[in-house]
Amino acid sequence: MLDIKNLRDNFDNIKEMLSWRGYSIDKDKFQSLDEKRKLLQVNVENLQADRKKLSSEYGKLKASGENVDKLKSIIDSTNNELDKKDKDLQELLQDINNFMLDIPNIPDRSVPNGKNENDNIVIKKYGSITSTNTLDHLEITKDIDTDMAAKIAGSRFSVLKGQLPKLQRALISFMIDNAIKNGYEEYYVPFMSNTDSLIGTGQLPKFEDDLFKTAENLYLIPTAEVPLTNIFRDDFVNEADLPIKVTSHTPCFRSEAGSYGKDTRGLIRQHQFEKIELVQITRPDNSMECLDNLLSNACEILDLLELPYQVIELCSGDLGFSSAKTYDIEVWMPSQNKYREISSCSNFTDFQARRANIKFKSKEGNHFVHTINGSGLAVGRCLIALIENNYDGAGVINIPNCLKSYIGTDTLKA
Repeated sequence: MLDIKNLRDNFDNIKEMLSWRGYSIDKDKFQSLDEKRKLLQVNVENLQADRKKLSSEYGKLKASGENVDKLKSIIDSTNNELDKKDKDLQELLQDINNFMLDIPNIPDRSVPNGKNENDNIVIKKYGSITSTNTLDHLEITKDIDTDMAAKIAGSRFSVLKGQLPKLQRALISFMIDNAIKNGYEEYYVPFMSNTDSLIGTGQLPKFEDDLFKTAENLYLIPTAEVPLTNIFRDDFVNEADLPIKVTSHTPCFRSEAGSYGKDTRGLIRQHQFEKIELVQITRPDNSMECLDNLLSNACEILDLLELPYQVIELCSGDLGFSSAKTYDIEVWMPSQNKYREISSCSNFTDFQARRANIKFKSKEGNHFVHTINGSGLAVGRCLIALIENNYDGAGVINIPNCLKSYIGTDTLKA
């Protein structure tokens, strides 16, 4: 959520920056709501002052034994008017809050201006593309069973069989261990969250269609970003502890609304997938440095797995709703002859912190933190990349050195 005072004071500048990402903010609506708020707030404050004054007079008259019936009637009328005006004010404040919740984050000035993914910038490519394999992961191994999953749950799910569950567990353990080595504290978190948590990180109310909702009004988490960030909701964190670095492995659940027909084959885009999330809670003055740190932590995993990848800086038109600056990491997929996203590392500045009310105290006063997060990494896509890049063409998948101690073998049968 944006700072409403900043929006009042710098509306035209903010409108310009939001236009970079294709968002048009309604100035007339905002100013109309804000003017009504001012008038109602003054009315409520005046009525509160009147009530206080009348109550004082009532007490004095009552103590002196004088008749207070007329004054009591005035007080009752004032209370009724105050109740009505205060109800109107609360409803208006909710309308303003809903207006603010719909506004995306302001792009950082360093973000390249562009309309869509075609305007994103390749920062750097890492590793050499050596695989000559043209088969995709479902053609290489029959141990990814989408038909069995469809019988159990429907489309966009998979069952891993044979040695693949062990390979997936190895990847998860390796990624978590690498995060801990880099200073992240591991958490085991709920796989469901409440409405307040999803509002805090920006998934609600705008993206409810992308979520799975339970009968108990809880939502299956789309990413561990939600529970990890909301650990600190409505809290003051210790300034001396910043940056706070936390991580978790969770399944992630996404309805993929609006994506039907896209990447339906195999593990690329599923309703349920595994992911390790990296989250940092930082001071505002070094959050971009922390973003660079988190990006390097995610890239390190691909370096150790010896997989070719590239880093992309997203343009303003391709930024996620809550992000002020984002780098995507894309791993090479031989069967598609292109790089595919495997991690998105973002600086949300104080956007999530304002929604979730996460602050720290300093000598200068109370401040909202900045939040940073990214995948470290998406396990399913990493599994695909390992299978396709390390397939020898003769029924064997070679295991990278960093995973051999987790699996206990140099190769797996496809």
